[in-house]
Amino acid sequence: MSFKLLRKEGRARRGTFKTPHGTINTPVFMNVGTQAAIKGGLSSEDLETIGCQVELSNTYHLHLRPGQELIKEAGGLHSFMDWKGPILTDSGGFQIFSLAKLRKITEEGVSFNSHIDGAKIFMSPEDSIRIQSSLGSDIAMAFDECVEIPSPRKYVEASCQRTLRWLYRCKEEMLRQKDKPDTVNPGQVLFGINQGANYKDLRIRHMEQIAELDLDGYAVGGLSVGETAEEMYEILDAVVPVMPEDKPRYLMGVGTPENIVEGIYRGIDFFDCVLPARNGRHGKLYTSFGVLNIKNEKYKNDFRPIDPDCGCPVCKRYSRAYLRHLFKAGEILALRHGVIHNLYYYNSLLEQIRNALDKGEYEAFRKSFYKDRQENKTDSNI
Repeated sequence: MSFKLLRKEGRARRGTFKTPHGTINTPVFMNVGTQAAIKGGLSSEDLETIGCQVELSNTYHLHLRPGQELIKEAGGLHSFMDWKGPILTDSGGFQIFSLAKLRKITEEGVSFNSHIDGAKIFMSPEDSIRIQSSLGSDIAMAFDECVEIPSPRKYVEASCQRTLRWLYRCKEEMLRQKDKPDTVNPGQVLFGINQGANYKDLRIRHMEQIAELDLDGYAVGGLSVGETAEEMYEILDAVVPVMPEDKPRYLMGVGTPENIVEGIYRGIDFFDCVLPARNGRHGKLYTSFGVLNIKNEKYKNDFRPIDPDCGCPVCKRYSRAYLRHLFKAGEILALRHGVIHNLYYYNSLLEQIRNALDKGEYEAFRKSFYKDRQENKTDSNI
């Protein structure tokens, strides 16, 4: 694994990150397949068609169902879901803290009840890494605590230090797993996660501390959990400058196209979010000129594609009128088409950004991006 910074424009970065399953061109948007599948009926073949570089799956959900033992028996996630490209697995920490109604945090780990059947489960940093090793992802995320915003400063400070101690344990466990003869992916690497809620000084201190472990990448976690976009950008302005220059930077769970454009402007390389797939399933479609709600009456007799400038399989064949009909009729095909279009838009957006960075034209791209949306603000031209 190695990250190569090719060029910069201001704080925006263009790079590559080599993995055992291919080289990732950054900045990149990772397509979220929580349970080894994209919600909305997309296959691994579809992901190839729409330009996905990295598939992201969830440790918590796959641990509960079908279990990492079965996936390891299948040869790991790549074989199990027949995806040949890079895979990132998150640690399960966020899901434990967001889905588990009953949980108890100790120095050793977290006790919680499964959201599926209420079964009592315990997960430690070592457990999370062992599960991710069985899954065989290329990038494993460290086990951390995602705290709410706002939270009392005293609690956040203690949580950051516990997350730091957990990170040391994650690193040690990954080294143990790599030494095993039956390891699924010996080239798997670990990314650390920065926490600190909305306290800039705690964010900076925590980032400086986790950077000392010299990991293969670093993420900013615990954002996009209720704070405003401006508050998120302020945190990035504070913490990104102290992130290692020679390692990839990942903003977890973010976000809208605007969030991504601004994150890249501030020096972020990796993004992921369920938003495009979720919105696609509800008929909220992203275009080069803004967001289109395909269920609106105005599209009943509109035989244009969703976006005339889009090259996705849906826009090449189907009209707005047909898509609206599918959603109104409750057809499953509506969900599939909506998700395919939205993920294609996101992957295409990042490709456009990479091209702009290659030419030294990111600032011009950013201005044009907002100009197109401002001109169509009233939805009159969509």
